[in-house]
Amino acid sequence: MLVHNWRAVLRRAWSVRLMVLALLFIVLEPVINVVAATWVPGNLNIQLAMSTASGLFAAAAIVARVFVQQNISGESNGKPPAER
Repeated sequence: MLVHNWRAVLRRAWSVRLMVLALLFIVLEPVINVVAATWVPGNLNIQLAMSTASGLFAAAAIVARVFVQQNISGESNGKPPAER
């Protein structure tokens, strides 16, 4: 079941923003590795940096998900008006 203010959550929640960044790094990682393999002799550091960045963004999104964000949740903590 979706929260009643799902559009606001998608636009403003830090957990969503961080997951989008993690997804971006996951999608770009193979492309950058192919480019780095052709131009850079030792691309292990690039692979490690991309994997680390995507993992850190995903971990930060998990942490951000459990914190209440007042500008989205307000005092009702994301509950619909009928459950307040």
